[in-house]
Formats: sequence, structure tokens, C-alpha cells
Amino acid sequence: MTIAPENPKTETPVPEGHVKLTIDGEEVIAPKGELLIRTAERLGTVIPRFCDHPLLDPAGACRQCLVEVEMGGRPMPKPQASCTMTVADGMVVKTQLTSPVADKAQQGVMELLLINHPLDCPVCDKGGECPLQNQAMAHGRADSRFRDTKRTFPKPLPISTQVLLDRERCVLCQRCTRFSAQIAGDPFIDLLERGAHQQIGTAETADVFDLASRTSSGAPFQSYFSGNTIQICPVGALTSAQYRFRSRPFDLVSAPSVCEHCSSGCAERTDYRRGKVMRKLAANDPEVNEEWICDKGRFAFRYATAADRIRRPLVRDASGELREAPWTEALRVAAEGLAKARDSRGAAVLAGGRLTLEDAYAYAKFARVALRTNDVDFRARAHSPEELDFLAAEVAGTTPEHGVTFGAVENAPTVLCVAFEPEEEAPIVFLRLRKAARKKRTRVVHLGQWTTPSVRKTFGELLACVPGSEAAALDGIPEHAPDVESALGADGAVVLVGERAAEVPGLFAAVRRLAARTGAKVAWIPRRAGERGALEAGAAPTLLPGGRPVTDEAARAEVEAVWGVPVPAEPGRDTNDIIGALAGGYLSGVVVGGVDLDDLPDPALARQALERAEFVVSLEMRASTVTEHADVVLPIAPVVEKSGSFVNWEGRRREFDATLEGTGALPDCRVLDTLAVEMDADLFTQTPAAAYGDFARLGTSGASHGRFWESGAARAAAEVGPGQARLASWRQLLDEGSLQVDEPHLAGTARRVVARVSAKTAAELGDEVTVSTERGAITLPVEVADLPDDVVWLPGNSEGSRLRRTLAAGHGEVVNIEGARR
Repeated sequence: MTIAPENPKTETPVPEGHVKLTIDGEEVIAPKGELLIRTAERLGTVIPRFCDHPLLDPAGACRQCLVEVEMGGRPMPKPQASCTMTVADGMVVKTQLTSPVADKAQQGVMELLLINHPLDCPVCDKGGECPLQNQAMAHGRADSRFRDTKRTFPKPLPISTQVLLDRERCVLCQRCTRFSAQIAGDPFIDLLERGAHQQIGTAETADVFDLASRTSSGAPFQSYFSGNTIQICPVGALTSAQYRFRSRPFDLVSAPSVCEHCSSGCAERTDYRRGKVMRKLAANDPEVNEEWICDKGRFAFRYATAADRIRRPLVRDASGELREAPWTEALRVAAEGLAKARDSRGAAVLAGGRLTLEDAYAYAKFARVALRTNDVDFRARAHSPEELDFLAAEVAGTTPEHGVTFGAVENAPTVLCVAFEPEEEAPIVFLRLRKAARKKRTRVVHLGQWTTPSVRKTFGELLACVPGSEAAALDGIPEHAPDVESALGADGAVVLVGERAAEVPGLFAAVRRLAARTGAKVAWIPRRAGERGALEAGAAPTLLPGGRPVTDEAARAEVEAVWGVPVPAEPGRDTNDIIGALAGGYLSGVVVGGVDLDDLPDPALARQALERAEFVVSLEMRASTVTEHADVVLPIAPVVEKSGSFVNWEGRRREFDATLEGTGALPDCRVLDTLAVEMDADLFTQTPAAAYGDFARLGTSGASHGRFWESGAARAAAEVGPGQARLASWRQLLDEGSLQVDEPHLAGTARRVVARVSAKTAAELGDEVTVSTERGAITLPVEVADLPDDVVWLPGNSEGSRLRRTLAAGHGEVVNIEGARR
């Protein structure tokens, strides 16, 4: 937008695609199609509004943004809603600042909005940060002409376990319904009834509202993004069961933060009081999460105050029990035990995927400097050597400047999702995909097994294949889906690869071949928040910080020049090999940071490995399956109690400061630095800032893009016999994850845990199915989906379906299947 100069002799020409109009006496130039309310606010004039939101389609529902408009020298007969009218050449607009007509109209609308509004500000959660409250003071009348009794409803109406509705406060702005239908694709909340009885309720198919039971005959409001409706509600109509009546806005201290739950790195605002986090809100970051976050990022933060949080170091005594010990004693015992293990058969590091960049760097450096080994891996999940080769060649060192970004996904003509379920594994990526498909007609193709909610809500198409055959399916695209092949050849096309690709031999190589044929850009989107940063930090057996190969003599020399110590030249063991070496007695000790053994491919073998290890040090926040076997447990700080940064899947560094200071909790990098000193080694990672400074000195000059060894060969899916099926699986967003404890309201919105099979398979099985291996069995109700025959889909880590712990099986494996009719 340009403000035209006052002197007509120096009048600025109107660029093509723009128009000139006048707002409150000032001539401005704005792009065609822009809403009047946007032009005015960029000029510095804030027009009051309730229904308007820059990321939602215009509705004109509240009428609070009325302005006086003149076209062609003739005023329109009545004030117009500036949130629905677009700019036009020669238009003259008068806002409430210069027009008594517009001001009177806005006052009248406010008077109407307050007819039935309860004015219960002293008890309303929105009091103190309420747009209605603020605008009533600024643009309303001091006295109302309406003296009738205000309408009331039974309250609150629980439209889900997490979201509560106070209907008498609602001003029918339709922000919540538009968000649900347009942004999230979950239209379970809608306008019900007509006229004076109109209200917000659940399910567009609801015919009757039972006011006595406060329930609807329709479906519940089940959405991974329901918390956004609470935040954008301009009044206190929608509230959170978790936060309701807990505090007032003026009691809170706010701090910017970054979400720790997935690899998107969403910007958040954390509000706390008296040293306790009260709530999290989405922050505005147009390049990443815009103004949205998922419910997991919004509500799952009470793990930091769980009853089993470890506050003091623990040392296992002669009786075999863990007892509290001073830091000095715990560090001395840990240093002596690790030094002995290092000098015996060696010690390794399992770093986990929840670490900040700075903490992951400390683990990587501790392994090389203090333990003198490359046996370090951040992949506490199913993984493969092929995956690590792919990450070294295609991912390490990429940044938003030359890699795939959220913006690139939104503007791509075609996006192919491979072994990636966006709504479950990276919800904000899902929102961008839906926005791209809805707004820009992006073609979204999913390579998978069934038409999931992600497929439907992104208006996508499914390239169906049996689990384990994804590599062959990609290689067969030119023959079986030539239109997809040609679409991926368009400029800007993107291939998104998820972490499940590591479970399919040859799939990463197939992705590389597809990208080479079509020219499509490739992005790797892991599920955990810390995996991309750990890759950059060198917490991998074949990579040093900055993507440098450990086998590259020049790359090692760069690191040795900064660290001042020799770096091992032989590639280290990955997580599977470390577990196997511990179980087989080939390694003596291990340092474990933030690893849940039930996430590993074989949890039973992992437990056996820790039992046989001579010495185990666990850096952990809460009691876990690792601390059960640890000789020393060193407590570390949760994200809200430390500073640092995550690197999101784009390669974008997302910095944050400590929200709660002075708690005494130490970040991993500080604990490892002190532990290394006890072992006569220096890490220089005393603080996150020091750790990042040391990491930054290395840079990324050693990144080796283009090198890729096809260490995994594509293979056909395993044959199944009678009573068997191929297993398809991934983790649901809301499940039994360790960071979701103490969140019953959030857990209530998790998706139903079922076993999905084809109609033919369901007819053979009945209403219930038992899936088993020689390790154990899982029994779940059956739900029909468009899966291939002889394939069963189970959630990976949900209640009653802990696949790794119970079956020691994962995606693509053959399992036994048996049905039982009720």
C-alpha cells in the first residue's frame, strides 16, 4: 500500500493491479481485491471487529466494522461492512474516526450485541483480554435502552472433553465454525436454530439440542486443533476445561516460546504465574505456524510438574536401590563408572529425539571427547543405515534459503507424501497442505494404505500399496500413475518423506530416483522436535557436527582444530547396534538421554541390554524404563526451565529463552559438561549459549551433499499365509507419549483406538480382531477402511495398542490375525 502525495503535480502513478481510494481524507493505493478493513489497518486505522480474522474467509456476521462508503461521488444508502467489501478505484471511505454516521452505526451494533450478553466479566476467563470488553468501552454507549431479562442457558456445554461452551456469551461471529470448516477441516461445530434462538453447537447434522443433559444428538467436536477456536473467540464463549477459572490475564507473565512436541517448531506464548505454567497460546509467525498450533502443543505441558519428576540425582547403592545423592557424589560415581567402561570394552551414547540443538551437540561432543567413540545415535525409534546415508546426503546442512519450507509447500503445484501421515506426525504441515489444496488448488498425493483423514481433508488422492512395498510403488509411478510423474515434474513440486520410510528397505533410494527423474524437491519431516537439530549437531554414528562424515580426514581435521582433541575415524554403531553390543557384552557402558525403550524396535532386547550393561547413566526428567536399570540418574530441565533452540524440519533454528528461571534445574549440556570435567575432558557447553557458540565455530563447511550409498535394496512385500496379515502402522498425535501425562482433558479428544481392515477381511474376522506375534497379542474392535486385503492397520503407541512393547513389530511386518464374532 502506498499513501499518495498531497501535491497533485507529483502524483504517484497507480501500478497495474492496484487501485487508488481515499480513507479518512488520505489517498492510498492498494492492491485490487484487498478488503477495506485490511487497507485501513495497514494505514494505521483500526476498525473494530469481531468476526473478521485475516486467515479466515470473510463472513460479515457481526457488523461491528461498519464504515461509510462513497462510490462515484454517490454515498451508499447505509454503512457497509468493511470486512467483506473490497477496495475499488475512486472509492471514498470514512471510518468511525471521521464519520459520525459510521460511529453511530458501530455504537448501535454494540448495543445490540450486549442485549443478551451476560456481562459476567468478573468471573469470565476472557475478562481482561476480551475484545468485546475493550470495544464496548471504546465504541459502545454508556447506557443501554434494553432493560429486559437476558436469556440464559445451562452452562457450560461440554462440546468436547477439552472445550466448554457458554452459549449466552456468544456473539455469533462464526470464527469458531469457520476455523473448523475452513482451516482444520473438522466441521463438527456449527450454527444451530434460527433467529433469536440461533446458537453454536456440535455437528452439522444435529437436529435437537437436549438442554437438560447439555448434549447434542450429533457427533462430538473431535479435532486436533480445537484449542485455536478458544484463542480466536472474541468473547468468553469458548473456554478450556484445563484453564477455566485457573487465573486472570493480569495475573500472568507471558514469554515467547517454541513448541517441543513435533518438528514444525511452532511459535508459542507461554503464560505462567508464581513459577507455574498456566497455559500456552499460539504466537503469530507467518513463515511457520501462522497463528495456529495443534492441541498437543497447546495443552500438553504438565509433564514438567508430574508427580514422578526427578528433582535430585539418584545413585544405585549396594542394595540395588536408587537413593538420592548430592550432585558432587552422583557426578563422581558416574564419571568413575563411565571411565572404567570406556577403558574396558567401551561406552556409547543414546541421545534421543527430544533434545535441543545445544543439548544434542553436547551429547555428540561428549561421545567423541569424553568417551572417545562415534557410538552415538539420536534415533530412538525404528531406523536403518540407508536412512542415515540419505540424511547425510540430502538433509544435513539444508536451510530455508535453499531447501523446502512451509511457504514452498503452500505454493507447490503438487505435493507427494511418502511414509508420512501429516495430521498425525506434523499437524502444522497438514494445515499448510490443506490451505494449499483449498486456496491454490495444490494437488496432494499420499502414498499409503487407506484414505485417512489427512487424505480426505487435503482433498488428496491415494496411491494405495501394501505396507512394505512403498519403494516398488514409487518406482512404478511412471507406469501406473504417469500423471503423477508428470505433475511432480512441474516447477516447485515437493516430496515430503516421513520417519516411517526408515522401516521400508530401499524407500529412500526410491525417493532419490523419483526426485532425479522429476526434479521435485525433497524434504524429510521427522516426528520428534529434536531430530533435525541432533542431525546437525552430529549426534549420529557416521556424522560429525555440520554434516561432516567421520570418515573424511579433512572434515575430522576441521573438528579437531576447534575441539583440540583427536576424533575417532571409524564410523560408530547406530542405536540397534549399540543395543545389540550391550546385550552381547561387546560394550560395557552407555549414557542415555531422553529415550523411551518402548519406542525402540525391540524393547525387550533393549531392557536386556541395559540389564547386562556394566554401567548405565541416565539423564532424565521423569522415572522411565531406562531409570529402572540406571546406576546413576542425573535430573535435567524441561523446555520451560531452560534456554536453547530447536531446528525444525525446514532447517530453521527456533530459539527460545527460559520461561521459568531460578528453578535450579540444569540443561543436559550443563550436566554433560560437568560430567566431562570429572572425566578430565572439556566440552565448553556450560550453558546453552556456550554450547551453541562452540557449535557455531564449526559451521557447516563439511556437509557432503550428493553422496549417497544405496545400502538398502527395495524388496517385495513379504508373502502372507492363512491367518496372517501385513501390518501397517504409525503413531497417532494424541497417544501414550510420555509428554502427554496429567492431561485427561486432552486425552479425551484422542481418536478411537481400532484395528482397520478391508471390508472383505472384516467379513472374515467379525467385530473384533486379535493381532499377535510370538511376543504377544493385541485385541481391538474392527473398523472397515479401504485397505488392501490381508492388511491390518493399528496405531503404534495408543492405549491397548503398544505395538513395539507388545508385538515387537512395526510397519510392513507380517503378523498373525484372528477374529472373533460377538
